[in-house]
Amino acid sequence: VLGAVACYLVATESSVRAAVGGVLALAASTALGAVVLDLSPSGVLPVGSVLAPLFAGLFGAPILVESLRGDGGVPPQGDPVISIPRVGVGVTAGAGALTGALVAYVPGVSAGVAATLALPAAPGAYRARGFVIASSGANTATAVFALFALTGLGTPRTGVTVALADANVPLVLPVLLPVVAFAAALGTLLVVSVGDRYLRVAGRADASRLSLAVLVGLAGLSYLFAGLAGVGIYLVATPIGLVPARVGARRVHLMGVLLGPLALGL
Repeated sequence: VLGAVACYLVATESSVRAAVGGVLALAASTALGAVVLDLSPSGVLPVGSVLAPLFAGLFGAPILVESLRGDGGVPPQGDPVISIPRVGVGVTAGAGALTGALVAYVPGVSAGVAATLALPAAPGAYRARGFVIASSGANTATAVFALFALTGLGTPRTGVTVALADANVPLVLPVLLPVVAFAAALGTLLVVSVGDRYLRVAGRADASRLSLAVLVGLAGLSYLFAGLAGVGIYLVATPIGLVPARVGARRVHLMGVLLGPLALGL
């Protein structure tokens, strides 16, 4: 199943160059995961692990590195009218929720992969916007069903559930599910009420300085979670994370850091 998911991600790339880049990103992240996932470095925090520096380097730092030039920033925002037809929104969000629920039970497959799997349901003219909708549905569904997977199978499937398991949080669904629902509702209200104000403030910030500060902050978090080894993992993961964007491929191939070792039984 995991091998089929990896092949699908590569096969659905937009060009041969992107597909080759996807294979390279998948292979490099798989190799990185095979080397570091079994490490148990001691960090300052009692619930530390290598996952924090891994994902910070693969997914967080590359975007910040690309922003250091300061020529990007927040793009001009249009009016708040949703341009996708309501039927398209419903179908795309539903497809994202369905795939997000399914991947919550599959090891090594993230909500980003689920959104990619759901993307064919988006109207052809709105694929970029459709991915945002599918990702939202997939992330929300994964947050819910990962809790069911954790309580039913006893195995964490997402980074959040790994942290819950490591922190020995009582797995009481009647308590945890309302927390997820509250967070989803609060997030919705915050986006609507303060989203535009936040974008205006962020747009006035110096992109280069802000990106550099966050890069240093991520290095600090890597140290807190996994000590000096975590900082090293963060520094190694960052150039691997830069590969997809440089070749026009999707970043989701970097989930090979989990998907690859699991599929290969490493």
